[in-house]
Amino acid sequence: MLSALFCLLITLPALALAEVYTYTDAEGNRVFTDQPHKNAKRVEILPSNNTSGSPPKRTVHQSAPPKAKPKAIFRYDLLRILVPEPDATVRSAPGELIVTVTSDPALQPGHSYRLLVDGKPYAQAGRSPVFPLTNVDRGTHQLAVEILDEAGRVLEKTPNQPFHMLRISLAQKRTANPCKTAEYGVRPECPLKDKPEEESSILPFF
Repeated sequence: MLSALFCLLITLPALALAEVYTYTDAEGNRVFTDQPHKNAKRVEILPSNNTSGSPPKRTVHQSAPPKAKPKAIFRYDLLRILVPEPDATVRSAPGELIVTVTSDPALQPGHSYRLLVDGKPYAQAGRSPVFPLTNVDRGTHQLAVEILDEAGRVLEKTPNQPFHMLRISLAQKRTANPCKTAEYGVRPECPLKDKPEEESSILPFF
């Protein structure tokens, strides 16, 4: 009998709190029913713990935010060496040369130029498009320029461009363009010590 009562009580919430009655039949058995009966007593049903009648809250697991897409690499339409021109001949006794470069569009923030001489970086990368070279050995050399981003990655690079350095000696300059009297002490290849003595125009007195 108690087990029947227990089963009925746990199924009662599904009946939307319908009224329950109990009575004793002719054989002395305790009967539970939802229909009123003569001599039946109404059974009080205690409310369940979930008094609000709302369903239990669901735990929502937030998914991790999507990873940011990698920034697209900026591309330049043009990168070239302006000076010297390809296959140019440079005449400089001390082996000096000014290299200038240009790009289109202009160099972007955070980017820098790097000059390569014979495949090796010349000085540090920077934003200046002008590179002064000194003491370049005579002979043929290769120039190239790169554009680097903030992380030092190469974004653009020109093909190798040759030039020829002719380091003319002072003696060769003097032979090609002889020194004039007024040029001694002025031109490097015309030192004063090499200035010939002037012939005297005064006749000796006898």
